[in-house]
Amino acid sequence: MLEIDGLGVRYGATSVIEDLTWTVGTSGSVLTALLGPSGCGKSTLIRAVAGLEPISGGRIRFDGTDLAGVPAHRRDFGVVFQDGQLFGGRTVSSNIAYGLKMRRWSRPAIRERVDEMLELVRLPGYAERRVEELSGGEAQRVALARALAPRPRLLLLDEPLAALDRLLRERLAFEITEIVRAADTPTIMVTHDHTEAALMADTISVMRAGALVQTEAPELLWLCPADEWTARFLGVTTVLDAEVADGRAVTTLGETTVEAPDGHVRLGLRPESVRATRAGDQSSDGVVVGVADLPAGRRVRVTADVGDVEAVTSDAVAMGEHVLLNLVPERVAVIGR
Repeated sequence: MLEIDGLGVRYGATSVIEDLTWTVGTSGSVLTALLGPSGCGKSTLIRAVAGLEPISGGRIRFDGTDLAGVPAHRRDFGVVFQDGQLFGGRTVSSNIAYGLKMRRWSRPAIRERVDEMLELVRLPGYAERRVEELSGGEAQRVALARALAPRPRLLLLDEPLAALDRLLRERLAFEITEIVRAADTPTIMVTHDHTEAALMADTISVMRAGALVQTEAPELLWLCPADEWTARFLGVTTVLDAEVADGRAVTTLGETTVEAPDGHVRLGLRPESVRATRAGDQSSDGVVVGVADLPAGRRVRVTADVGDVEAVTSDAVAMGEHVLLNLVPERVAVIGR
Protein backbone atom coordinates (compact mmCIF):
# COMPACT_ATOMS: atom_id res chain seq x y z
CA MET A 1 0.00 0.00 0.00
CA LEU A 2 1.21 3.47 -0.93
CA GLU A 3 0.50 6.12 1.69
CA ILE A 4 1.14 9.82 1.08
CA ASP A 5 0.72 12.26 3.94
CA GLY A 6 0.93 16.05 3.68
CA LEU A 7 3.06 15.92 0.52
CA GLY A 8 4.52 19.11 -0.93
CA VAL A 9 6.47 19.65 -4.16
CA ARG A 10 7.87 23.02 -5.23
CA TYR A 11 9.63 24.31 -8.32
CA GLY A 12 11.58 27.24 -6.94
CA ALA A 13 9.07 29.64 -5.42
CA THR A 14 6.12 27.92 -7.12
CA SER A 15 4.13 25.36 -5.13
CA VAL A 16 2.90 22.60 -7.47
CA ILE A 17 1.58 20.24 -4.78
CA GLU A 18 0.81 21.25 -1.22
CA ASP A 19 -0.37 19.17 1.75
CA LEU A 20 -1.60 16.28 -0.39
CA THR A 21 -2.77 13.09 1.33
CA TRP A 22 -3.55 9.92 -0.65
CA THR A 23 -3.75 6.17 -0.10
CA VAL A 24 -3.37 3.74 -3.01
CA GLY A 25 -3.54 -0.05 -3.08
CA THR A 26 -6.55 -0.89 -0.95
CA SER A 27 -7.93 -4.42 -1.18
CA GLY A 28 -9.47 -5.31 -4.54
CA SER A 29 -7.98 -2.35 -6.43
CA VAL A 30 -5.05 -3.32 -8.67
CA LEU A 31 -5.12 -0.29 -10.98
CA THR A 32 -5.74 3.28 -9.81
CA ALA A 33 -6.19 6.08 -12.34
CA LEU A 34 -4.99 9.56 -11.40
CA LEU A 35 -7.32 11.69 -13.52
CA GLY A 36 -7.16 15.43 -13.98
CA PRO A 37 -6.70 18.27 -16.50
CA SER A 38 -3.31 19.07 -17.97
CA GLY A 39 -1.07 21.03 -15.63
CA CYS A 40 -2.81 20.00 -12.39
CA GLY A 41 0.30 18.22 -10.99
CA LYS A 42 -0.44 14.57 -11.89
CA SER A 43 2.93 13.80 -13.46
CA THR A 44 4.76 15.71 -10.73
CA LEU A 45 3.03 13.55 -8.11
CA ILE A 46 4.00 10.34 -9.91
CA ARG A 47 7.60 11.51 -10.31
CA ALA A 48 7.75 12.30 -6.58
CA VAL A 49 6.49 8.80 -5.76
CA ALA A 50 9.10 7.31 -8.10
CA GLY A 51 11.86 9.31 -6.41
CA LEU A 52 12.52 11.38 -9.55
CA GLU A 53 11.32 14.65 -8.00
CA PRO A 54 12.44 16.03 -4.60
CA ILE A 55 9.65 16.78 -2.15
CA SER A 56 9.41 19.92 -0.03
CA GLY A 57 7.34 18.40 2.75
CA GLY A 58 5.31 15.45 3.93
CA ARG A 59 5.98 11.72 3.71
CA ILE A 60 5.69 8.93 1.18
CA ARG A 61 5.45 5.41 2.59
CA PHE A 62 5.21 2.07 0.83
CA ASP A 63 4.12 -0.96 2.85
CA GLY A 64 4.76 1.09 5.96
CA THR A 65 8.34 2.07 5.07
CA ASP A 66 9.21 5.76 4.75
CA LEU A 67 10.85 6.36 1.36
CA ALA A 68 12.66 9.52 2.46
CA GLY A 69 16.28 9.16 1.41
CA VAL A 70 15.60 6.03 -0.69
CA PRO A 71 16.90 6.74 -4.23
CA ALA A 72 14.72 5.97 -7.24
CA HIS A 73 16.67 2.86 -8.29
CA ARG A 74 16.22 1.28 -4.86
CA ARG A 75 12.46 1.78 -4.54
CA ASP A 76 11.69 -1.20 -6.80
CA PHE A 77 9.05 0.80 -8.70
CA GLY A 78 8.54 0.38 -12.45
CA VAL A 79 7.90 3.52 -14.52
CA VAL A 80 6.53 3.88 -18.06
CA PHE A 81 6.43 7.39 -19.57
CA GLN A 82 4.32 8.77 -22.41
CA ASP A 83 6.91 8.08 -25.11
CA GLY A 84 8.12 4.78 -23.64
CA GLN A 85 11.75 5.99 -23.63
CA LEU A 86 13.17 2.77 -25.05
CA PHE A 87 16.92 2.56 -25.58
CA GLY A 88 17.53 3.28 -29.26
CA GLY A 89 19.87 1.16 -31.33
CA ARG A 90 19.11 -1.90 -29.21
CA THR A 91 16.91 -4.94 -29.59
CA VAL A 92 13.63 -5.58 -27.83
CA SER A 93 15.24 -8.27 -25.66
CA SER A 94 18.08 -5.92 -24.69
CA ASN A 95 15.56 -3.30 -23.55
CA ILE A 96 13.51 -5.75 -21.51
CA ALA A 97 16.64 -7.26 -19.96
CA TYR A 98 18.11 -3.93 -18.84
CA GLY A 99 16.66 -3.87 -15.31
CA LEU A 100 17.45 -7.55 -14.83
CA LYS A 101 21.11 -7.01 -15.69
CA MET A 102 21.27 -4.12 -13.24
CA ARG A 103 20.01 -6.52 -10.59
CA ARG A 104 22.64 -9.10 -11.63
CA TRP A 105 20.26 -11.82 -12.71
CA SER A 106 21.97 -14.82 -14.34
CA ARG A 107 21.91 -15.08 -18.14
CA PRO A 108 19.60 -18.13 -18.19
CA ALA A 109 17.19 -16.40 -15.79
CA ILE A 110 17.24 -13.25 -17.93
CA ARG A 111 16.48 -15.19 -21.13
CA GLU A 112 13.62 -17.00 -19.44
CA ARG A 113 12.16 -13.79 -18.01
CA VAL A 114 12.45 -11.93 -21.34
CA ASP A 115 10.60 -14.74 -23.11
CA GLU A 116 7.98 -14.73 -20.37
CA MET A 117 7.46 -10.97 -20.69
CA LEU A 118 7.21 -11.13 -24.49
CA GLU A 119 4.43 -13.69 -24.12
CA LEU A 120 2.72 -11.53 -21.52
CA VAL A 121 2.68 -8.42 -23.75
CA ARG A 122 1.76 -10.50 -26.82
CA LEU A 123 4.98 -9.95 -28.73
CA PRO A 124 6.48 -13.46 -29.01
CA GLY A 125 9.22 -13.64 -31.62
CA TYR A 126 10.12 -9.95 -31.23
CA ALA A 127 13.23 -10.54 -29.09
CA GLU A 128 15.79 -9.65 -31.77
CA ARG A 129 13.80 -6.91 -33.45
CA ARG A 130 15.31 -3.41 -33.26
CA VAL A 131 13.17 -0.94 -31.34
CA GLU A 132 13.22 1.46 -34.32
CA GLU A 133 11.19 -1.15 -36.25
CA LEU A 134 8.32 -1.13 -33.75
CA SER A 135 4.97 0.59 -34.15
CA GLY A 136 3.83 3.01 -31.45
CA GLY A 137 1.64 0.39 -29.76
CA GLU A 138 4.38 -2.25 -29.90
CA ALA A 139 6.92 0.17 -28.42
CA GLN A 140 4.62 0.91 -25.47
CA ARG A 141 4.11 -2.79 -24.83
CA VAL A 142 7.89 -3.31 -24.83
CA ALA A 143 8.24 -0.40 -22.38
CA LEU A 144 5.62 -2.06 -20.18
CA ALA A 145 7.45 -5.40 -20.40
CA ARG A 146 10.71 -3.70 -19.41
CA ALA A 147 9.06 -2.07 -16.39
CA LEU A 148 7.39 -5.31 -15.27
CA ALA A 149 10.35 -7.64 -15.88
CA PRO A 150 12.09 -7.05 -12.49
CA ARG A 151 8.78 -7.71 -10.69
CA PRO A 152 8.34 -4.16 -9.30
CA ARG A 153 6.44 -3.57 -6.09
CA LEU A 154 4.52 -0.75 -7.79
CA LEU A 155 4.04 0.21 -11.44
CA LEU A 156 3.69 3.89 -12.43
CA LEU A 157 2.26 4.73 -15.87
CA ASP A 158 2.54 8.40 -16.88
CA GLU A 159 0.10 9.06 -19.76
CA PRO A 160 1.23 5.82 -21.45
CA LEU A 161 -1.27 6.10 -24.33
CA ALA A 162 -1.34 9.85 -24.95
CA ALA A 163 0.94 9.77 -28.01
CA LEU A 164 -1.18 7.15 -29.83
CA ASP A 165 -4.24 7.59 -32.05
CA ARG A 166 -7.63 7.00 -30.41
CA LEU A 167 -8.38 3.62 -32.01
CA LEU A 168 -5.02 2.23 -30.91
CA ARG A 169 -5.36 3.85 -27.47
CA GLU A 170 -8.63 2.09 -26.71
CA ARG A 171 -7.33 -1.28 -27.90
CA LEU A 172 -4.08 -0.90 -25.97
CA ALA A 173 -5.98 0.26 -22.87
CA PHE A 174 -7.68 -3.14 -22.69
CA GLU A 175 -4.41 -4.94 -23.36
CA ILE A 176 -2.44 -3.05 -20.70
CA THR A 177 -5.21 -3.66 -18.16
CA GLU A 178 -5.12 -7.41 -18.86
CA ILE A 179 -1.30 -7.45 -18.68
CA VAL A 180 -1.20 -5.58 -15.35
CA ARG A 181 -3.86 -7.83 -13.84
CA ALA A 182 -2.06 -10.95 -15.09
CA ALA A 183 1.15 -9.67 -13.47
CA ASP A 184 -0.84 -8.78 -10.31
CA THR A 185 1.22 -5.61 -9.91
CA PRO A 186 -0.32 -2.60 -8.07
CA THR A 187 -0.45 0.17 -10.66
CA ILE A 188 -1.06 3.92 -10.79
CA MET A 189 -1.86 5.41 -14.18
CA VAL A 190 -1.82 9.14 -14.92
CA THR A 191 -4.37 10.25 -17.52
CA HIS A 192 -6.53 13.21 -18.52
CA ASP A 193 -8.87 10.98 -20.54
CA HIS A 194 -12.15 9.97 -18.83
CA THR A 195 -12.73 7.00 -21.15
CA GLU A 196 -9.22 5.69 -20.59
CA ALA A 197 -9.68 5.87 -16.83
CA ALA A 198 -13.06 4.14 -17.01
CA LEU A 199 -11.76 1.35 -19.27
CA MET A 200 -8.75 0.56 -17.12
CA ALA A 201 -9.14 1.49 -13.47
CA ASP A 202 -10.66 -0.17 -10.41
CA THR A 203 -10.40 3.19 -8.59
CA ILE A 204 -10.19 6.74 -9.94
CA SER A 205 -8.68 9.69 -8.05
CA VAL A 206 -9.53 13.12 -9.45
CA MET A 207 -6.86 15.81 -9.13
CA ARG A 208 -7.22 19.57 -9.48
CA ALA A 209 -4.59 22.31 -9.06
CA GLY A 210 -2.21 20.15 -7.00
CA ALA A 211 -4.91 18.71 -4.73
CA LEU A 212 -6.94 15.50 -4.73
CA VAL A 213 -10.66 16.19 -5.01
CA GLN A 214 -12.24 12.73 -4.86
CA THR A 215 -11.39 9.02 -4.96
CA GLU A 216 -14.08 6.49 -5.91
CA ALA A 217 -14.81 3.39 -7.93
CA PRO A 218 -15.70 4.54 -11.49
CA GLU A 219 -19.44 3.87 -11.28
CA LEU A 220 -19.73 5.86 -8.04
CA LEU A 221 -17.59 8.70 -9.36
CA TRP A 222 -19.86 9.30 -12.38
CA LEU A 223 -23.01 9.19 -10.23
CA CYS A 224 -21.74 11.07 -7.15
CA PRO A 225 -19.18 13.76 -8.07
CA ALA A 226 -17.92 15.64 -5.03
CA ASP A 227 -18.66 19.15 -6.31
CA GLU A 228 -19.73 21.08 -9.40
CA TRP A 229 -16.16 21.45 -10.75
CA THR A 230 -15.66 17.68 -10.59
CA ALA A 231 -19.07 17.06 -12.14
CA ARG A 232 -18.35 19.35 -15.09
CA PHE A 233 -14.84 17.93 -15.52
CA LEU A 234 -16.44 14.47 -15.72
CA GLY A 235 -18.80 15.53 -18.51
CA VAL A 236 -21.80 17.15 -16.81
CA THR A 237 -23.17 19.90 -19.07
CA THR A 238 -26.21 21.03 -17.05
CA VAL A 239 -26.62 21.47 -13.28
CA LEU A 240 -30.14 21.57 -11.85
CA ASP A 241 -31.48 22.41 -8.42
CA ALA A 242 -33.96 19.86 -7.12
CA GLU A 243 -36.08 19.07 -4.07
CA VAL A 244 -36.11 15.44 -2.95
CA ALA A 245 -38.93 13.67 -1.07
CA ASP A 246 -39.11 9.90 -0.63
CA GLY A 247 -36.51 9.25 -3.33
CA ARG A 248 -38.09 11.48 -5.98
CA ALA A 249 -36.47 14.69 -7.14
CA VAL A 250 -38.59 17.50 -8.57
CA THR A 251 -36.82 19.75 -11.09
CA THR A 252 -37.74 22.30 -13.76
CA LEU A 253 -37.28 19.46 -16.28
CA GLY A 254 -39.68 17.14 -14.47
CA GLU A 255 -39.30 14.43 -11.84
CA THR A 256 -36.79 11.62 -11.52
CA THR A 257 -35.82 9.00 -8.95
CA VAL A 258 -32.56 9.55 -7.06
CA GLU A 259 -30.67 8.02 -4.17
CA ALA A 260 -30.45 11.04 -1.90
CA PRO A 261 -31.89 12.19 1.44
CA ASP A 262 -34.95 14.43 1.50
CA GLY A 263 -34.25 18.10 0.94
CA HIS A 264 -32.41 20.27 -1.55
CA VAL A 265 -29.87 18.66 -3.93
CA ARG A 266 -28.03 19.59 -7.10
CA LEU A 267 -28.27 17.20 -10.04
CA GLY A 268 -25.70 16.86 -12.80
CA LEU A 269 -26.87 16.03 -16.31
CA ARG A 270 -24.71 14.68 -19.12
CA PRO A 271 -26.20 14.50 -22.62
CA GLU A 272 -27.16 10.84 -22.03
CA SER A 273 -29.04 11.92 -18.85
CA VAL A 274 -31.75 13.64 -20.93
CA ARG A 275 -33.85 12.16 -23.74
CA ALA A 276 -35.50 14.48 -26.26
CA THR A 277 -38.65 13.53 -28.19
CA ARG A 278 -40.76 15.43 -30.68
CA ALA A 279 -43.38 17.53 -28.93
CA GLY A 280 -45.98 17.24 -31.70
CA ASP A 281 -49.07 19.19 -30.69
CA GLN A 282 -48.11 19.11 -26.99
CA SER A 283 -46.61 22.05 -25.18
CA SER A 284 -42.82 21.65 -25.38
CA ASP A 285 -39.90 21.97 -22.98
CA GLY A 286 -37.65 23.70 -25.48
CA VAL A 287 -36.47 24.33 -29.03
CA VAL A 288 -33.67 22.49 -30.84
CA VAL A 289 -30.78 24.87 -31.61
CA GLY A 290 -28.10 22.32 -32.49
CA VAL A 291 -27.93 18.80 -33.92
CA ALA A 292 -24.93 16.43 -34.14
CA ASP A 293 -25.01 12.90 -35.54
CA LEU A 294 -22.36 11.00 -33.59
CA PRO A 295 -21.30 7.33 -33.77
CA ALA A 296 -23.15 6.70 -30.49
CA GLY A 297 -26.35 8.37 -31.76
CA ARG A 298 -27.93 11.76 -32.38
CA ARG A 299 -27.23 14.52 -29.88
CA VAL A 300 -29.15 17.79 -29.72
CA ARG A 301 -28.80 21.11 -27.95
CA VAL A 302 -32.12 22.44 -26.71
CA THR A 303 -32.88 25.93 -25.44
CA ALA A 304 -35.11 25.50 -22.38
CA ASP A 305 -36.14 27.58 -19.35
CA VAL A 306 -32.98 26.42 -17.51
CA GLY A 307 -30.74 27.43 -20.42
CA ASP A 308 -29.21 25.26 -23.13
CA VAL A 309 -29.49 21.53 -22.37
CA GLU A 310 -27.55 18.76 -24.14
CA ALA A 311 -29.67 15.67 -24.80
CA VAL A 312 -29.84 12.49 -26.88
CA THR A 313 -32.68 11.49 -29.17
CA SER A 314 -33.90 8.64 -31.36
CA ASP A 315 -36.17 10.97 -33.33
CA ALA A 316 -35.09 12.65 -36.55
CA VAL A 317 -35.52 16.10 -35.01
CA ALA A 318 -34.21 19.15 -36.85
CA MET A 319 -33.15 22.66 -35.98
CA GLY A 320 -36.04 24.80 -34.77
CA GLU A 321 -38.29 21.89 -33.75
CA HIS A 322 -40.01 21.83 -30.38
CA VAL A 323 -39.19 18.85 -28.15
CA LEU A 324 -40.06 17.30 -24.81
CA LEU A 325 -37.24 16.52 -22.39
CA ASN A 326 -37.28 13.53 -20.05
CA LEU A 327 -34.66 12.68 -17.45
CA VAL A 328 -33.08 9.20 -17.53
CA PRO A 329 -32.84 8.29 -13.81
CA GLU A 330 -29.86 5.92 -13.98
CA ARG A 331 -27.84 8.58 -15.82
CA VAL A 332 -28.49 11.47 -13.43
CA ALA A 333 -25.66 12.39 -11.03
CA VAL A 334 -26.20 13.72 -7.52
CA ILE A 335 -23.52 16.32 -6.81
CA GLY A 336 -21.90 16.39 -3.38
CA ARG A 337 -23.98 13.53 -2.00
